[in-house]
Amino acid sequence: MTLEQLRIFVGVAEREHMTRAAEALNVTQSAASAAIAALEARHGVPLFHRVGRGIELSEAGRMFLVDARAVLGRAASAELALAEYAGLERGTLRLVASQTIAGYWLPRQLAAFHARYPAISIELAIDNTEGAAARVLDGAVELGFVEGVIDEPALAHWTVANDRMVLVSDRAADTIDEDWIRAARWIVREQGS
Repeated sequence: MTLEQLRIFVGVAEREHMTRAAEALNVTQSAASAAIAALEARHGVPLFHRVGRGIELSEAGRMFLVDARAVLGRAASAELALAEYAGLERGTLRLVASQTIAGYWLPRQLAAFHARYPAISIELAIDNTEGAAARVLDGAVELGFVEGVIDEPALAHWTVANDRMVLVSDRAADTIDEDWIRAARWIVREQGS
């Protein structure tokens, strides 16, 4: 059973006339007849009684009409939902970002996105680079914003902004070179950050 067969059945049932239904549905009369015949043959149930040159719904046809309308309504609703998703008129955008990005860079971007697409809800998780990559990879989120390097061939990545790194120390340094960096005491975040 196809949506087209249901559409034709409903059109014929509402008009109780094959030719008028075919014209209204923009199909040939033989296509409308074939759709009804296919439904009846597949299920072994007459949907219409032929009365002279006219037709009227059978008991099975009246019961089926309610469900056929409901299915067509749900199909139209599903089609509208897809159109709205495609046009960014509804839906949810699931993101993950590192702590720094979520706290400093991302809010302005999300505010601009929300102003442009107010019907899209945004869910934001916070994780380190490794955790963010894992969430994108397993499909828990659509996009991740991280500062670290991602070495995962299954993930596409690109630069959207640059961050300036600044060293902070309790004493002045005349020269910051490789030896100074190796000898310095570091406070670092957790593994995977």
